[in-house]
Amino acid sequence: MPYVITEACIGTKDKACVDVCPVDCIYEGEDQLYIHPDECIDCGACEPECPVTAIFPEEDVPATLRPFIEKNREVFAGENPPGRPTR
Repeated sequence: MPYVITEACIGTKDKACVDVCPVDCIYEGEDQLYIHPDECIDCGACEPECPVTAIFPEEDVPATLRPFIEKNREVFAGENPPGRPTR
């Protein structure tokens, strides 16, 4: 199961997680960062780096944040998917 970035990232987009991702599967959208579910290798390197505790393994996403699982999937299926993070 991939990791998922949730609500706490909205407006924050710290990008510490981007620096440690070994497969570059974290992308930047307008409001938050996203993990591409088909590219994530489930290594967990990103989770402890997030200063706002926005990243969870998909199976551990709290019930109130579960809509972000689908949001992370849908954003890559849209016409304007997020791009590589800028520095």
